[in-house]
Order: sequence, then C-alpha cells, then structure tokens
Amino acid sequence: MDGSLATADGRAGRLALLAAAEYEPLEAYRHAIAARHGPTPHVDPIDGGTAARVLLLLETPGPSGAAPRFVSRDNPTGTARNLTRFLAAAGIERRETLIWNAVPWVIHAAGVRNRAPRAAETASGLALLPGLLDLLPKLSVVIMAGRIAQRADTMLREIRPMLARITMPHPSPTYVNTSPSIGGRIAAALAEARSNVGDASDRDPS
Repeated sequence: MDGSLATADGRAGRLALLAAAEYEPLEAYRHAIAARHGPTPHVDPIDGGTAARVLLLLETPGPSGAAPRFVSRDNPTGTARNLTRFLAAAGIERRETLIWNAVPWVIHAAGVRNRAPRAAETASGLALLPGLLDLLPKLSVVIMAGRIAQRADTMLREIRPMLARITMPHPSPTYVNTSPSIGGRIAAALAEARSNVGDASDRDPS
C-alpha cells in the first residue's frame, strides 16, 4: 500500500485504516461536525487515536488539498514537514499523539487564499473541543499551536484542570522562518510536553 498522503492510493489506504476500533469514535465525532459545518478532515489513523496522550491543537485546515483529507504530519505542506521535524527532535512517539484543529472544518472557499478564522468560527470550533476530550481517556497534555488554538486555554483550565496545557508558536514556515527564536520556542514547548507524557506513562503503565 502506498502510504503517502500526496497520492490517491495513499489517501485511500489511510482512510481504510479508520475502521479500526480506536478510530471509530473519532470518525463519528468528525462526521457530526462535517454534517453541520461542511468538509472536515479525518484524524490520521497512523497516530494514536483514542489512546493518544498528547493532543496537538493547530488552527484550521488549509484552503487546498485533495480528498479525502487528513489532519496529519504527513501532509505535503511546509507546516507538516516542520511538525514532523520538531516532534522527532523532541522524542514524542507518534502513537502518543493526536493532531486536530481548533476550527476543524474547512473555512475557505475553493480557490480562495488562506485566511484566519472569524470570531464566530473560532467560538463554534472551540465549543466542540470538550466532545473530543471525552474520547481521549489517556490524554495528559494539550499543546496549543498558534493564537487561535491558544484561545482554548481558559476553557481547558476550567473543564480539565488536571491536563497539562502548553502553548507554542504555529509550526507554519510563515512563522518558523521569521526568526530563529520561533524554532527554539517550539522545541522547548515540545520538550515540556515530552516530560509530561513521561510522567503520565510512569503513573499508568498500560
């Protein structure tokens, strides 16, 4: 099977993996969002699914991409490549993670340039986040990447006070290439996340 998300065969193969038990609840959650808001990318079935300990919250799907789409470090984008590099350097195992977006549906019209989510879109997206957390019983860390995702911080503190909450810059090349300090801040945030996951693993060997 071609595992690349840059090819139709690779995307079809990954879509088939979503039938596994650890992804069924996440697919039902995604389907409900798509029914209300429109096209919503799938979680990546090579990631941790419902067993994830780390939720990496990005902002919103980009304006382009062939269907079916996934929220994945394997997407053929600069953001995904940066994320892959930073996660590998931090030593965070793929099966410990789940990547999602604060506004999980596609907000861009076809052929239109990327834009930031509007306030109402952000509020609607973040209102869906508790439903996702309910599907992740082993979760110990939420990493909020970028200013839109970081708006979840107050809500997370209120509804899941035991979760470690970590903020970091968005890994888009637009930000990473702006200053050498951006990469350092991302690396430090992921190192902190790795430390928290290690602690959770020690407490819960399952």
